[in-house]
Amino acid sequence: MRFGYIFVFAGLACAAGKTNVLFFISSDCPISNSYAPEIQHLCGDYGKKGVSCSLVYEDVGIDESSVQKHLKEYGYTGIPIIIDGRRKIATRSRATVTPEAVVIDTKGDIRYRGRIDNFYAALGKPRQQITAHDLRDALDAVLAGKPVPNPETKALGCYIVPPDILGK
Repeated sequence: MRFGYIFVFAGLACAAGKTNVLFFISSDCPISNSYAPEIQHLCGDYGKKGVSCSLVYEDVGIDESSVQKHLKEYGYTGIPIIIDGRRKIATRSRATVTPEAVVIDTKGDIRYRGRIDNFYAALGKPRQQITAHDLRDALDAVLAGKPVPNPETKALGCYIVPPDILGK
């Protein structure tokens, strides 16, 4: 659904005419929290290229004050947030873990879903060196008007609790 300068994606207003990245995060997920600096860098680097970023909180029962505390603790600044309490955005974008990134192009189509990079080889097993920058590669392709080489990758992290389990 599109309205003037914004379009609505699963209840989230996204900037029309811009590529948007949704970062699905959780305040109590160690892997998600470890990516805070990289998310900040990505949003800074690609914000200069016209990409809009949003943090989508998937914590069960998190409130605004807890989100503000988390933002401060992990150094997030200048990135819009949304609390996805009913998992509508996660369900619509098929995000299943935190952290997971979803790239939505200027038309409102999902062009990439998955991990930020391959820092984690498995749960609890970080690599010594990152060898794949999946999200950066996807954003570069979208901004260049090219197909994303790997439009879906497997993200490692904490599971997003489905809405049917939440009872909502």
